[in-house]
Amino acid sequence: MSNLTEFKMPRMRTVKEAAAELKSIDSGTAITEYHIRQLALSGVLPRVQAGRKMLINLDLLIEYLQNPTADKFQVHNTATVKGGIRRIV
Repeated sequence: MSNLTEFKMPRMRTVKEAAAELKSIDSGTAITEYHIRQLALSGVLPRVQAGRKMLINLDLLIEYLQNPTADKFQVHNTATVKGGIRRIV
């Protein structure tokens, strides 16, 4: 692998595992599984579906917690409004 570019494998975790890792890093954390799941579902954090499991990149989660206002974590709402009522998909 000396000729190839170094590849850093992302640390993908389920929501439950990510919450447990944060708890091991900081036992007094207030970040819950629910909050991590909502970050992924809202599009703030990218997610990968593996069957019924939702996987998130632990390093991106930690980066988000350090700087939640960074541009790459901003969600741009592209929903269109027709007649004053937003269509629910």
